[in-house]
Amino acid sequence: MHTLDQLITTFDLGLRTVFATPHASRPYPAAAAPEADMSEAEKARAAALMRVNHVGEVCAQALYAGQALTARNEKVRGELEQAAREETDHLAWCEQRITELGGRKSLLNPLWFGGAFGMGVVAGLLGDKWNLGFLAETERQVEAHLDGHLQKLPEADARSRVVVEQMKTDEIKHAQTAVDHGGAPLPMPVKQAMRFAAEVMRQTASRV
Repeated sequence: MHTLDQLITTFDLGLRTVFATPHASRPYPAAAAPEADMSEAEKARAAALMRVNHVGEVCAQALYAGQALTARNEKVRGELEQAAREETDHLAWCEQRITELGGRKSLLNPLWFGGAFGMGVVAGLLGDKWNLGFLAETERQVEAHLDGHLQKLPEADARSRVVVEQMKTDEIKHAQTAVDHGGAPLPMPVKQAMRFAAEVMRQTASRV
């Protein structure tokens, strides 16, 4: 695909990610879980946490698109595109759970998408081993983030927990796949910068 075509495709992806309703290719993990009788405060807390997770999935779509755009190896590009397809499931599941909880998505989703896309482009330009290393580190940090949310979600909210658990399982697999294909460990300052940026995103998205 020519670069112009890729850019048009990415722009279309951005519009669909931010403004359209995503459709998952796998069943909703929470379909069989009962809806808990939670207080309004508990629902609001769960909705805020799932909004943060949704923002993470918006960023994942953009990040993988940017990385795939600049990946030099077709196999690496294929792995990134496969990971992005699975992250689309996460995007759909998070949006569905937010709706069930009576919450809303982040108002800053266009900003999150644009920033993550730029980061993905830069990662790809650095070469495939760093591209995959960035993917692996991102997924490890997301795994830790999801662990934290499992501690923060209301105890009775089984539906949100099931969704987050499945997301965590997928993120672990994505990280291992990136390492298996030659992803290099990132320098500590880069890891710390990623954690700082992620924390800013979490704190902002939980409110806006």
